[in-house]
Amino acid sequence: MHDQLIDRFFAALEAGDIDTVRSIYAPDAVIWHNDDLVEQAVEDNLKVLTGLHRVVSGLHYEVVRRAPLDDGVLQQHVLHGVLPNGKEIELHCAMYVQVRGDHITRIDEYLDSAQRTAIRTAREAVQT
Repeated sequence: MHDQLIDRFFAALEAGDIDTVRSIYAPDAVIWHNDDLVEQAVEDNLKVLTGLHRVVSGLHYEVVRRAPLDDGVLQQHVLHGVLPNGKEIELHCAMYVQVRGDHITRIDEYLDSAQRTAIRTAREAVQT
């Protein structure tokens, strides 16, 4: 039901196409992560995604499974990429993506915090 929108969203994430990601999000969308329990607004999330692309090359989402829901999808995936030091990462995630019309209104993301820490550390090193 929402597969085309979700496919477009993840293709934009892989390509680093922040404008397309922004257009897919509802203006008041909320993005939540299990490791910090913070609800991010769209623009805050887009800053994180921009930083992700600065430090992770070869970004690719391997979809393990996707289950359609009336109001969105549940998806399990592995984010693959390479950090500036050459280390390959595999970030295992599960997401509930809520959709209304043609926009994502909420994401609840459950991820491996140890791998996210490696990405965050690399991102902070690039910013300094």
